[in-house]
Amino acid sequence: MTMASGGSALGVDCSSFRPCVVIPTYDNPATITAVVESVVPYLRDVIVVDDGSGPAARALIDALRERGLAHVVRRERNGGKGAAVKAGLRAAHELGYSHALQLDADGQHAVSDIPRFLAEAGRAPAALVLGTPRFATDAPKARLYGRKISVGFVQLETMSMGERSRIADPLCGYRVYPVEAALRCAPRADRMDFDPEIAVRMVWSGVAVHNLPTLVRYIPRAQGGVSHFQLVRDNLRISLMHSRLMCTLIFRLLFGWLRSGKRASPRSAA
Repeated sequence: MTMASGGSALGVDCSSFRPCVVIPTYDNPATITAVVESVVPYLRDVIVVDDGSGPAARALIDALRERGLAHVVRRERNGGKGAAVKAGLRAAHELGYSHALQLDADGQHAVSDIPRFLAEAGRAPAALVLGTPRFATDAPKARLYGRKISVGFVQLETMSMGERSRIADPLCGYRVYPVEAALRCAPRADRMDFDPEIAVRMVWSGVAVHNLPTLVRYIPRAQGGVSHFQLVRDNLRISLMHSRLMCTLIFRLLFGWLRSGKRASPRSAA
């Protein structure tokens, strides 16, 4: 693939800011071609991670590679959205990109916002740029309620008292990662629990967060919309992930308190 003109168009140094788009996909034959084709006018450097798709989607992804529209990373077995994004981040690093814009393959994200996301990442290259979804009235109420719960947990986990580390929405998959910082976080989650975990862990590592509002729509099945969100299993995974992060936070706070106490004890004794 050739490098896109996105960096220079944004007025930043292309030698240090080299963005690409990472699109994880699992059986999205009705939308994957249109999504990639709609992305290319904004940024030509696209990495499609095929997470064990069936023959129909696989053939379309191969066609995108043959047309020179995407670098394809193929996972022979489905491992989940998180596993696919991790593979995409590793590929982005190996190919020399500094930033990866994560975008869903089902067409629910507004690709017209790509310049806004890249401009924000160009202005603050060390930051994590997170999309804050604005939903239409047809968004499932249960999903919206679940997001509010996850937002509450994330506020606790990050102890977000200031704007610098505030995560407005941890579940939106429209975001820009500084690649090296994202890879260093090494989140355990491999499925729908990945998006919130990596955001929290990046905040823990000192990465600032920039939130951008963006329109997100749910695509009807008749138009090719395919949701791989498993209501029971994925909600359980997300709940367990938040429990694990809360335990980690408590341990870190306790360990830090004990260490500070030990450092203070000689002075106190004196």
